Amino acid sequence: MVEELTIICPTFLTLSSKKGNKNIAINLNIYRNLHFAIENKCKRMFKDEVKSQLLGIEIATPVEITYKVFKKSKRNLDKMNVVSIASKYLMDAITEFGCWEDDNDNIIKKEVILPTEIDKDNPRIEVFIKSILF
Repeated sequence: MVEELTIICPTFLTLSSKKGNKNIAINLNIYRNLHFAIENKCKRMFKDEVKSQLLGIEIATPVEITYKVFKKSKRNLDKMNVVSIASKYLMDAITEFGCWEDDNDNIIKKEVILPTEIDKDNPRIEVFIKSILF
């Protein structure tokens, strides 16, 4: 059973279509305007992106989760828009892969969002999951 885990998540997904590739940002502003079929495809793609980091892992619960967003540029970013969707997709994936029983408030006791940093070459969302005892 794992007591600490770091998961690296994408900040965007690339959808392929007949018209070419389109980058879809992991962001609440984008999420709320997507057609439900495209949103569902994005959620599946996100799950596929993190799958190799989660398969076979069992996380000791309850947990504290910390998020750190690394953005591509100096452009201002509402990090809650990013973290809200990344969290939703990731917590659902962790539950679906059987890493824990559920992603409810009995399991996730605390969530922390760290200040954003810039990484032009590797934008990402780092998610740190740590077991805590109550």
